[in-house]
Amino acid sequence: MKIIKIVTLELYKIMFRLLGGSFHKDYRLIMFESFLGKQYSDNPRAIYEYMSIHYPEYRLMWSVNRKHSRLFKEYDIPYVSRFTPSWMIYMNKATLWVTNSRLPLWIPKPKNTTYLQTWHGTPLKRLGMDIDTVHMPGTDTVRYKQNFTTEASKWDYLISPNAYSTDIFKHAFRFDKKVLETGYPRNDHLSKNNNDTNKRSIRELLNLPNDKKVILYAPTWRDDAYHEQGKYKFDLQFDIRQMAEALSDDYVVILRLHYLIAENLDLSGYEDFIYDFSKYEDIRDLYIVSDILVTDYSSVFFDYAILERPMIFYTYDLDNYRDKLRGFYFDFEQEAPGPIVKTTEALIQSIQDTETSDFNKNYNTEHFREKFCTFEDGNATKRVCDEIVCHLKDKIV
Repeated sequence: MKIIKIVTLELYKIMFRLLGGSFHKDYRLIMFESFLGKQYSDNPRAIYEYMSIHYPEYRLMWSVNRKHSRLFKEYDIPYVSRFTPSWMIYMNKATLWVTNSRLPLWIPKPKNTTYLQTWHGTPLKRLGMDIDTVHMPGTDTVRYKQNFTTEASKWDYLISPNAYSTDIFKHAFRFDKKVLETGYPRNDHLSKNNNDTNKRSIRELLNLPNDKKVILYAPTWRDDAYHEQGKYKFDLQFDIRQMAEALSDDYVVILRLHYLIAENLDLSGYEDFIYDFSKYEDIRDLYIVSDILVTDYSSVFFDYAILERPMIFYTYDLDNYRDKLRGFYFDFEQEAPGPIVKTTEALIQSIQDTETSDFNKNYNTEHFREKFCTFEDGNATKRVCDEIVCHLKDKIV
């Protein structure tokens, strides 16, 4: 099996180069991809939507995992299926690649193609070269770090949401090219569309009850809990029955699992209390419609802070995650902008405590926003596109 995989990758490399060499560069073509081609979301979506309006002279195309193409067909978004011959031609011809996660290592970056890496979060947990020991399947610590820096060496630009992230990205990725410290384009949506009208329309779209508050539960993945490479396990670690009995009169829970988690959770019996929107197109709508965020070590809380709503950190495995799996860049227990809880009982109590008017004040969330949300003013996408388009225009012959 391993020999077959190696041969297949070598054939892909050969095909990629051969197909690319057969066509001229298209200096108006831009390729977008989000989370390995599985979503129409995040920073690439924000940049795509902005360029569609403000730079109509460019031809915009999405790289899509064929299992996740339904939404692109439904919205009539131009796309090509990943790893097909057509995809290889488009990737070679494109003047710009825009993605928020790493591309497969075997893909060579063609000459005169610019690679914009948007990334997908402000880091709490250690990244890349800063991870002491890698626990992910299909690799080891040395190989993981080599592969990460090899991929990062192809990037021409890297987006950073704040000065804190800039410093980390440079050493974690060994990145020495241009960092665009602009804020995250995806968060412009939160700055511009956080209003009651949007909340009501999203509630209707998601078929959520109008008379209950919404709790968004958005946990991250665990490096050492997996089915296979690229597919991670996850189980709800709170008591659903206990949560429903205590909260269902006043709240519903919407669940958003990380894109690397491959689970179909059994929520039978609690369909009117907990809703799984892990496959919903973009978490940005779930942010806006929710009244409270419950997460763990996921970078979602840096984005959610923009909304100035209560956040709770359900970290039942904090000691293991902090000391064994990843480690943190700052003292999470001291600086988290909300309570850290480890049991169902404590989680329920913290949710009920959010009803008090001084909940956020108790956790100094204003200081947190000043540090991490400085550039989130609704204009990050414009700043990124102005910089990149200026670069692209210099290449047009």
